Amino acid sequence: MTTIKIMSLRHSAFYSPLLMTMAGPYLRDEGLDYEYAVATPQRTIVQALNDGSCHIAQSAVAVGFADLERGISGNIAHFAQINSRDGFFIAGRKPEPDFSFTRLRGKRVLVDHLFQPLAMLRFALHLNGIGMNELTVIDAGDVASMDRAFRQGEGDYVHQQGPAPQQLECDGLGYVVASVGQAIGPVAFSSLCAVREFLTTDLARAFTRAYRRARGDTLTTPAKDLAATMRQANFFPGIDPEVLERTIAAYQQLGCWSGDIEIEPDAYERLLDVFEFNGMITQRHAYRSLIADPPR
Repeated sequence: MTTIKIMSLRHSAFYSPLLMTMAGPYLRDEGLDYEYAVATPQRTIVQALNDGSCHIAQSAVAVGFADLERGISGNIAHFAQINSRDGFFIAGRKPEPDFSFTRLRGKRVLVDHLFQPLAMLRFALHLNGIGMNELTVIDAGDVASMDRAFRQGEGDYVHQQGPAPQQLECDGLGYVVASVGQAIGPVAFSSLCAVREFLTTDLARAFTRAYRRARGDTLTTPAKDLAATMRQANFFPGIDPEVLERTIAAYQQLGCWSGDIEIEPDAYERLLDVFEFNGMITQRHAYRSLIADPPR
């Protein structure tokens, strides 16, 4: 079998369509095996794609804005959507069925400071009539440090990707009160990318066929079955099975994996809205500067 090398920026149930492509029968049906790795500061996605040690990576269209702002046109193209919604949640210390984002005013909030989640949160707050400067924002460091800080009593709320807030609920230490993705709606959030030359190959076409099937099934298969398949692949050894199932179900209901795999122009325009609002781009970069059609 031919081996395809896949890398992720982060490992999370949020990327279930990609994980199921590997855990399910989809690659095998195309005669493919896989190697999977998570990016590190020492081995980044851009480095791995450009040196050929990775064929396809999970990243985000917005990663390319920094180079475009410097006038650099790279050779990496995003060709398939993973998530068409932001996948971060707000968790508090008590249930709040009538929660509104204005309740964060004056509160201590542990915020994920990775550039895209941070920009999305600012935009979601804006849509709900509140500015980030009205919060007491806490930067506790990486995702593990944030989670540990909240568990140790720091902050009134925490801004996390699943399954971290669902695990807080399971442990009786927090409660999901809001979804950033629900507040913003469809947006080009996370996607698959590769160097443009690779997208013309038979290997790229075979992978895309597998991924298209897997993503469609990830939306319609019961969350319990998806969780079982990914646990069998040892993708989430430290996560409670019920928590994993609950997280996947939340993303299904949010509509993260709805639609086809193409990165829709309207979702890209919404991404531009977010980054323009945040002052992180000086112009609305052309769709084709970063996005290619899925290989066929």
